[in-house]
Amino acid sequence: MMRRSILIPSLCTAMILCVLPAHQGRAATGGEPAAVAQIDIAPCLAATAADDVEKATSACGDVIDNEKTAKPDLVKALVSRGALLARHDQIDRAIADFSRALLLDPSLADIFNARGELWLKKGDRPKAVQDFGAALRINPNHEKARANHKAMAQELERLGAQMAVAGKPSFNCARARRAVEKAICGSPELADLDREIFAASARVTREAGSPAEAKTLQREQDDFIAGRNAEFGRPGYDLKKAMKDRLQRLNGVDGY
Repeated sequence: MMRRSILIPSLCTAMILCVLPAHQGRAATGGEPAAVAQIDIAPCLAATAADDVEKATSACGDVIDNEKTAKPDLVKALVSRGALLARHDQIDRAIADFSRALLLDPSLADIFNARGELWLKKGDRPKAVQDFGAALRINPNHEKARANHKAMAQELERLGAQMAVAGKPSFNCARARRAVEKAICGSPELADLDREIFAASARVTREAGSPAEAKTLQREQDDFIAGRNAEFGRPGYDLKKAMKDRLQRLNGVDGY
């Protein structure tokens, strides 16, 4: 899995005061206007900047849970806390914060990309691709989202190709005549082994150091097929074991 970094917009950690509209009134003892409600987001931003999860949970929660918090400050608090949670691998909570921020402000390309990377960590490739695509629709020049989207699209294409051939051998089962071929076609596990053996044999032959070596490797594969065809059905012959042994020989002890 490629290494990914969460891209979060820079958030000011200085004091931010939000003045909310309020009904003008008169103090009970005189003609002075009532005080305007103020929400202090600075402790939230300071705690997240200090990478203090405990303090940020409390300080940001006070801002996020206050119904009087203005939308811009609410978005900043959610993004800031979400980024902190993501850094500490609290993925579900980070996704929840980013999702709420995006509902409030769906123009945040960085946050779509960041949430996509979190979906990827959870193994949800379709949602990751969807978020990377959303980031690119907002900002077609978003380099990180473009790279992420391209990599995931290629990965999904590869997985789709693998699923398309899963349980299918290297040969056409409609033309299978030998008993061993019919047995392979009748078992998804044996079919996968046959396809992997064929691919591994082709690879080592292609990578041979000389034509003579390539010829020797091809002859070994032909001998395996001939022996498999001749031995199948005889007492003591284990087709699955023979195929696994052949694949291990082709791939080597290290698996390649």
